[in-house]
Amino acid sequence: MEQTELVKPETLDDLIKTLHNIFESDCINVEEVQDVMEAYESKPQEWMKFAKFDQYRYTRNLVDEGNGKFNLMILCWGEGHGSIHDHTNSHCFMKMLQGQLKETLFAWPDSKSHGDMVQKSQRILQENKVAYINDSLGLHRVENVSHTECAVSLHLYSPPFQSCQTFDQRTGHRNTVKMTFWSKYGERTPFETTISQENN
Repeated sequence: MEQTELVKPETLDDLIKTLHNIFESDCINVEEVQDVMEAYESKPQEWMKFAKFDQYRYTRNLVDEGNGKFNLMILCWGEGHGSIHDHTNSHCFMKMLQGQLKETLFAWPDSKSHGDMVQKSQRILQENKVAYINDSLGLHRVENVSHTECAVSLHLYSPPFQSCQTFDQRTGHRNTVKMTFWSKYGERTPFETTISQENN
């Protein structure tokens, strides 16, 4: 399979158009998606309208529905916000737009085991870098460990999913959580009365 030459997306709109083209195919090249997301240089004036923060938890803000093939969203992480979760058999790409996040990779907890989850690796994600994960690689915790800086990341999930599992690091206990959007296309979604359990 020949590698098409990467055209650097200059704007967020360019990036979205390029991703739509890539996902027209049923066969997704993970490296190609990573490369094109990494090639986009974060410009806050382009994504700021989607970046909505909440004092108590990180927020998921829908940017584009990707013709039903993927969801592109911006996640906003206040100081200390984080979550351990799976990806419901989807591809997950995460690009840092601002600040840093710590990613800790865990092995799947054995249904019989009780106690601390087994940590596989850890890294700090720097601005403009792209990380990739799927369920075969394990679970991850993503967290903003800074006490002074917010962080903003761009996520692509393919195929999109409506729920995922979150995990308690100390026990391996899992909860199924319905995925909701704090905002869509820059507009606040109707407030839900159910408290999300994503922050654990």
